[in-house]
Amino acid sequence: MATETGSELDGDAAVAVGLGDPRRLLRGALGVAGFLAVWYVVALGSPAYVVPSPVAVAEAFASELASGDMTAALFQSVRHWIPGTVVGTALGVGAGVALGWSRLLDDLTAPLVRTLRPVPPLALIGFAIAWFGINDWGAAFIIAVGAFWINFYAAYGAVEGVSEDLLDVGRTLGVRGDLDAVRSIVLPAATPGIMTGIRTGLGRCWMLVVASEIFGVPGVGREIIRASNNLRVDQAIAYILVLSLMYLLVDVAFRAVERRVLVWRA
Repeated sequence: MATETGSELDGDAAVAVGLGDPRRLLRGALGVAGFLAVWYVVALGSPAYVVPSPVAVAEAFASELASGDMTAALFQSVRHWIPGTVVGTALGVGAGVALGWSRLLDDLTAPLVRTLRPVPPLALIGFAIAWFGINDWGAAFIIAVGAFWINFYAAYGAVEGVSEDLLDVGRTLGVRGDLDAVRSIVLPAATPGIMTGIRTGLGRCWMLVVASEIFGVPGVGREIIRASNNLRVDQAIAYILVLSLMYLLVDVAFRAVERRVLVWRA
């Protein structure tokens, strides 16, 4: 059974990246090749500190990887990406479901939510330093704030969008009380929207890694900033590719899980 489940997950992951369709794979490869060709031509007429060639970026990537600096920076980023993403996602989904279901809670918190929502995570760097210091927890706080709002509004909208007809059917079948309704009807119906929010938040949190490390916390983001300040654009792009690859791996894994969770939609 475990082997079958593993094989099914591997198949879902392959479908998620288009490996199940050779035509999609070929089109994707052609798109990447075309982009690299245009990049190479543009780099021929530009200084290396403005537009480095793909070859220079590949060499910088290999050099940073061989030295161990890239692996160390990635490990540091993962140390605050994981807690920030997990905490922000859990709080965002929980708050979104609660406020989307309860009109009383929604009315009580609406002024606060509308006041805090426009505040960008970067504006909270001072608070992160004061409350947590220049460390992983301060960076995780910045990431958690970004994850919270994405998941909050996704869950809120998904719960609000649950059909009244479903609720009426549930009551007819014996569903009683708010907790029973949320558990039996609202959460299953809202799961697709919640999963979409979580997936969006995972990518957003990798983007926030750079912002969370702007005040000196070690990691990939700090290496990007340091390389940019030194006009090592090839090195900066190499570290940007690390974030892109990490996002791709996480997104493929999550899409495979999502397909399993939402198999009833197939």
